[in-house]
Amino acid sequence: MKKISALILALAAQSAFAAGPATPESTAAQLLDPAKAADIAKDPKAAVAAMTNLLDPATSIIMMQKGMDPATFTKMAQAGMSPDILKSYAAFLDPNMYTKWLAASMDPNFYMAAMTPFMNPNMYMKWMMAPLDPRVLQMSMAPLNPNMYMNWAMAPIAPANMNLMMAPLNPNLYTQWAGAAADPKTYGTWGAFMNPATYGNIANPFAGFIPVPAAPAAAPAAK
Repeated sequence: MKKISALILALAAQSAFAAGPATPESTAAQLLDPAKAADIAKDPKAAVAAMTNLLDPATSIIMMQKGMDPATFTKMAQAGMSPDILKSYAAFLDPNMYTKWLAASMDPNFYMAAMTPFMNPNMYMKWMMAPLDPRVLQMSMAPLNPNMYMNWAMAPIAPANMNLMMAPLNPNLYTQWAGAAADPKTYGTWGAFMNPATYGNIANPFAGFIPVPAAPAAAPAAK
């Protein structure tokens, strides 16, 4: 009875700390996107949700399935060349992120939510049954499918990969990177030091004491 009560309390803690309805599909897609994978480490709630899904064999199965498709690596390379990846990893310079983790380290709900998956016997049962999952059996038969080898053989001349190879010749790519690097919003809190508006009052410290002249009164309308 005590074990059941502890499990109920742990589940309640997880629901109180969870970031939202994260699924194995969404976690796998996020981990396979270089521009979004770092988002998991920025928020303790997202980290707990991702860890819970990683303990589910469904997430690993989905990632293995996507790893057999060359289009997955094309999308990862496209995301790696996008300035969004700069915005994603520059967030680690924001002290607000470390403040969130410091607050989570002092929150008992964080630890209860992190331990909840290990207290769930259903998780261990899923791993025991994973070798018999139809998706795993399908992947084990994939090497016998000639279409898989055809997809990989045709990948270098796929239109998406051809555009990817030509991307470094596009000046807009470097313009977008320069714009993202110069954008104060890219760096979160530290971006305020790059924003000229931050120093507007510092340039003229007496601006607050100088009265603003009143606007002249409007002339009366002619009758």
